[in-house]
Amino acid sequence: MSEIPPGTFKSRSRGNWIRLRTLVVLRWWAIAGQVTALIVAQRLYNLDLEIGLCFLVIGVSVVSNLVAAFIYPENKRLSESETLLVVLFDMLQLGLLLFLTGGLNNPFSILIVGPVTVSASAISSRSTMFLGLTAILTVSLLTQFHLPLRTEQDFVLRMPDLFLFGNWAAIVIAIIFLGVYSRWIVSEMDAMSDALQATQMALAREQKLTDLGGVIAAAAHELGTPLATIKLTSAELADELSDNTELRDDALLIRQQADRCRDILRSMGRAGKDDMHLRKAPLTAILDEAAEPHIDRGKRIHFVQGSPSGPLETQPTIYRRPEVVHGLRNLIQNAVDFARANVWIECWWDDTSITVRIMDDGRGYSPHVLSRIGEPFMRRRGARDDTRRPGYEGMGLGLFIAKTLLERSGADLSFANASDATSEAGHHPDAVGAVVQLTWPRARIEAETADDRRPSGENLPFRA
Repeated sequence: MSEIPPGTFKSRSRGNWIRLRTLVVLRWWAIAGQVTALIVAQRLYNLDLEIGLCFLVIGVSVVSNLVAAFIYPENKRLSESETLLVVLFDMLQLGLLLFLTGGLNNPFSILIVGPVTVSASAISSRSTMFLGLTAILTVSLLTQFHLPLRTEQDFVLRMPDLFLFGNWAAIVIAIIFLGVYSRWIVSEMDAMSDALQATQMALAREQKLTDLGGVIAAAAHELGTPLATIKLTSAELADELSDNTELRDDALLIRQQADRCRDILRSMGRAGKDDMHLRKAPLTAILDEAAEPHIDRGKRIHFVQGSPSGPLETQPTIYRRPEVVHGLRNLIQNAVDFARANVWIECWWDDTSITVRIMDDGRGYSPHVLSRIGEPFMRRRGARDDTRRPGYEGMGLGLFIAKTLLERSGADLSFANASDATSEAGHHPDAVGAVVQLTWPRARIEAETADDRRPSGENLPFRA
């Protein structure tokens, strides 16, 4: 109930997310900028450009936009390969314009970085790498092959070789850095989005189970009366049919099956009875419920109620929230998975806070993983080489879900190893593995205070 299976989410295939209309609009803006730059360069700065060829190259972009607008529907979404071809077309069109207008001597040559940045945020890493290499090859060729920028007096405008090399180096670095940076940021956003979606799925599942328990309890309550009637009637029939053995056995069978239905409904309704226990329960009862699926998994789970600071008052009654139960269950599962033989669940409280600590006798968290605990889609505790879980490679999604759900309930979580000098190890000397400590402010999670539990007072006689 804790891990979402790998491959559940496919949000990284973002090529199918891009609408053709979006790229068409961006290309119209690029066309407007290119036309404006050509007109200003010719009219204001008197540059002698191959204006006919330049407008021919821009005209190809105009035609492609018109074809896309009239042939394809506005809501068409491009596939991965189609997005790659569109961005590659824009890059080559810009490269051809730069060839006609001075190559890297043209200050607008830095714009060739744009298609790479767009691809990094829209398509796969392989396609982005291909576009990045194409962009680097294009700017490298433009350093040697281009039409010169000339004024009306036939003066050639060009950078010194040192500045030309610097411009090339700056563009190459920008292509690599911005491509990697954009890809990295978008990948982390995807991972977080997938993990949050998994968290919502886990919470919804827990809530459905809780609601199902309430429905079963209500069904058991409603069916109690007709089952009792059937039982009573069948008993009377059995008494009256004492002289007919076959019919008497049928009546007794009806009574037996009615008792069986009652027992089934009673057992199904225990876990989700629609009473106050569904909404609130003692802290230890919540811990027992969270640990129940892992009791018979070959590891001993020890429940410890106590604190080094002294005796405890009456244990608090807390809200039985699905996110709390599910989060605790994930943490307990993680401890059971990696424990050698024992898991300890401690709890204590004071006037302001409630604390739960989960410990095991395993190897603990790897040092390089400890600082990243709670991040989604990362391996946990070096699980690949763990002989206790052969073939398992955790993604860290279970811990992320637990951390997110429990923090949502107001808990403050800390992860450590019992062997660390700075960690508060458990009382038990064998608890040498991982330590997870949760602390809630009592006001955030407590369902009833000591005042709510006060006796109602002396019973007074009823007077008419």
